[in-house]
Amino acid sequence: MEREIQHKLLINSLRSLGIRQSVLDAMMRVPRHLFVPEDVIASAYTDTPLPIGHGQTISAPHMVAIMCDRLDLRVGQKVLEIGTGSGYNAAIMAELVGKEGHIYSIERIQQLADLAKKNIEAAGYENVTIIRDDGSGGSLDHAPYDRINVTSAAPSIPNPLIQQLSNGGIMTIPVGNFTQRLYIVRKELDGSVHKEAEGEVVFVPLIGKYGFQEHE
Repeated sequence: MEREIQHKLLINSLRSLGIRQSVLDAMMRVPRHLFVPEDVIASAYTDTPLPIGHGQTISAPHMVAIMCDRLDLRVGQKVLEIGTGSGYNAAIMAELVGKEGHIYSIERIQQLADLAKKNIEAAGYENVTIIRDDGSGGSLDHAPYDRINVTSAAPSIPNPLIQQLSNGGIMTIPVGNFTQRLYIVRKELDGSVHKEAEGEVVFVPLIGKYGFQEHE
């Protein structure tokens, strides 16, 4: 019961950010404690990033809410996620696109990809496919995508991701090294691309061919 109260308090605290109700409802339906390691489970409903191993983190709930809100996710959409982590963000997006939609999520670290699959299955989601690969170049297998959500910071917006975004699609991506900004990328119906930078954010780096190199 205490965990349920903490969950509700967390979601209520996000209302001040102007997050649309559909996102808040989805976040209320996804139990974050299923996606964090046992040693930090007491902090599952605190609005903070948490370590999930291998130098990676599960994003703070407010950042998940902001990115899902900016993506304007709709039922039936096909979504590409770069950086699965523990699978929490994929689960929320799966709620928003419904059973008619599908989430393809790429994770470069094998152990996290395996963990995310386990977590997603435990949470009961069947519309999420987790792929172990370098996500910086996206995934041509299921392109184009209605939405692309990048959960690690790139040095610049990878061109393959822009190419794999469908006309009329939206991408959210943190860009920068020491100073990062959240970019909202919109690809119009005529194929033109518009990029808008929002506030400063802090994400782990996007490692890969079109991201940062491993040694950087």
